[in-house]
Amino acid sequence: MKAFMVFSMVLLFFFSCGQPTDKNILEREIFATEKSFEKMCEKKGIAEAFYFFADDRAVIKRQNDTLIIGKENIKEYYNKDFYKNASVKWTADFIDVSNDGNLAYTYGKYIWTVKDESENGKQSEFKGVFHTVWKRQKDNSWKYVWD
Repeated sequence: MKAFMVFSMVLLFFFSCGQPTDKNILEREIFATEKSFEKMCEKKGIAEAFYFFADDRAVIKRQNDTLIIGKENIKEYYNKDFYKNASVKWTADFIDVSNDGNLAYTYGKYIWTVKDESENGKQSEFKGVFHTVWKRQKDNSWKYVWD
């Protein structure tokens, strides 16, 4: 009986501590999510991609320290004509995942390309640095909570 209790306590301790996460695997998941996000921007449009990859309570910070809160508001923000004539490319230069594997962040460089609506269709580029915070969802997918 004593051995059974000790064995049960060891099992309880083992399972209550959780399994260690393999950060390299999770970093590759985040990288793949970033690339899927970028590809969706190209294929389905910027508004749809930013909506799809947003957590319900996501926040994006844009010009003049404006905060757009919630995925519906984010989609509305990106439905502006400016973004309908734009494309975006980015690459994460750095990825880190929390020890428990539930949060991650990335940063890197982006390029927005915007086509002018005039007859000549001139293109303008805007370059910068991005920072995104990702949260693991109940279905194990990743959604951004801050961009």
